[in-house]
Amino acid sequence: MPRGDKSAYTNKQKRQAEHIEDSDEHQGLSKPEAERRAWATVNKDSGGGKQSGSGRTPSNR
Repeated sequence: MPRGDKSAYTNKQKRQAEHIEDSDEHQGLSKPEAERRAWATVNKDSGGGKQSGSGRTPSNR
């Protein structure tokens, strides 16, 4: 997957990033900076990429 490819994200993660980006742009950030911050936030919150909640268990189980 090339760098910057967003195909590995779920629709929910894409919507979250779009919402964050719109909010940052509204606050006066440039589009590239708003996009960068939006995806950084999505990655921080979800770990990035497609990850469903079901079937994922802690490794110490």
